[in-house]
Amino acid sequence: MARRILPTANDAPAAHALLFAPRARVNAITTDAAELADRRRGIQVLILNTVAFGVCFACWMLNGVLVAYLVDSNLFAWDEGQVGLLIASPVLIGSIGRLPVGLLTDRFGGRLVYTGVLLASAVPMYLLGRAESFAGFLLCSFGIGIAGTSFATGIAYTSIWFKKEQQGTALGLFGMGNIGAAVTTFFAPQLLRILTQHGGHPENWRLLPQIYAGALVVMAALFYLFTFPRSVPRAARLPLSRRLAPLGALRVWRFGLYYFFVFGAFVALSQWLVLYYLNVYGMTLALAGIMAAAFSLPAALTRALGGWLSDRYGARRVMYSVFGVAVVCCGLLIVPRMDIYSPGGGIVATRAGVVTRVDHEEIVVGDKAYRFKARPGLTQGVIRSQVADAETLIWPTFKSWHEPSVRVGDSVAKRQVIAKGITHIYFQANVWIFSALVLALGVALGIGMAGVYKYIADYFPSEIGAVGGLVGVIGGLGGFVGPLVFGYILKGSGIWTTCWMLLLFVALGCLVWLQFAVQRMMREKVPGLMAMMEAGDDDGRR
Repeated sequence: MARRILPTANDAPAAHALLFAPRARVNAITTDAAELADRRRGIQVLILNTVAFGVCFACWMLNGVLVAYLVDSNLFAWDEGQVGLLIASPVLIGSIGRLPVGLLTDRFGGRLVYTGVLLASAVPMYLLGRAESFAGFLLCSFGIGIAGTSFATGIAYTSIWFKKEQQGTALGLFGMGNIGAAVTTFFAPQLLRILTQHGGHPENWRLLPQIYAGALVVMAALFYLFTFPRSVPRAARLPLSRRLAPLGALRVWRFGLYYFFVFGAFVALSQWLVLYYLNVYGMTLALAGIMAAAFSLPAALTRALGGWLSDRYGARRVMYSVFGVAVVCCGLLIVPRMDIYSPGGGIVATRAGVVTRVDHEEIVVGDKAYRFKARPGLTQGVIRSQVADAETLIWPTFKSWHEPSVRVGDSVAKRQVIAKGITHIYFQANVWIFSALVLALGVALGIGMAGVYKYIADYFPSEIGAVGGLVGVIGGLGGFVGPLVFGYILKGSGIWTTCWMLLLFVALGCLVWLQFAVQRMMREKVPGLMAMMEAGDDDGRR
């Protein structure tokens, strides 16, 4: 007869594990499946957010192309002031509206608010094609500005789907929707030519806003159908005063200044560079547009890189690099294209006498000969302004010579100037070197735009809508104010490179404030280390 073995007390843990292991595995599998599904939803939301932002940004920038076409085709007799207002009005409204739209996103969620923004933008966009006067066109342009508020919605709606360490990359990818500006720059003129049959039916321009309105409606439907509801839970329960409380923090306004520079400079230069290439380098409008797009396109694309770098190295280190590159680029771009003739060192008679001979090498006064440096001929390649387009000159050139100021038979007194000196300074400001510096600046701005919003996600994770909205307002105002200030400074100075001077001052201000904030933070958190660093103590490095 077999002996029955009864379980002992020592077997209890094993039996317990055997009994409950299947349930634990089921719970783990269920949790992993839920996380995987949530991650897939987040990626789907990010893709639709980015595409919708690109559509909105393309609509936001439409007036720059459409108004130029209407004036050039003599369909509307608007003066320069009216043209400037029509181009700037969507940027202004889109900037101011970002703060309230950001608050609405915190409260009601990005799915509902983003859909509303798309539909609300479609109405004035459609009516723009029916405008018959400046007032009607201006009113519709203000309405189109609603599309610019999509940035605040997208930032808040994107961030809540990703973990803190992933938000920089996600927000950078979302920011690539700025490519919508390049899309309009490239394709809107082509569409106008097709719709108007190469100018044969100019009134068909009215179809272009209707096409854009249709794109907004289609995007709104796709967005609502294929995204998912989610909002910031805590922010939804807080009163408005509490949601606006972060706006009282100085740090928010510091981030606003950063964005005023990186985003404001991006928007301003995207428009200003066309005029710059036209006037400084004498390019055609088509080529100037391509060169300007060569700045805006990389700036939009590198925003994703900026998000990744911010996640990996931190927003602070990224912004130090961004401002440093901007200072260097703007500093180099300040030097204008120049062709200057200035008085140089002359030749003075050492004693009195009568001029007996003047030729191309010397002047003879009495029995004293004075040799001078004659003006070189064109074939010697000295007068660089006459051969500027034949060579690539990186550095300024300095050449000097003398020109006789006396003739044979003239009586000369002691210490009288008998040959005046002339110095010629020429700086080509080579277009390709200029464009390379502008490209580097654009890449830095694109990275910086993502870095700023990584800052916001780190410091204000539950108030991204409100804080991001305010920072977006300030940045958008930079894009609105920039071209206006550039124009006034150009009018007063007559120098095109004054725009780079202004950007240099703003970049330096951002860099100084960033350094001041870091030093203050270190004094508060690690006062001993900061004291040793300020005292130059090498032990502080170990």
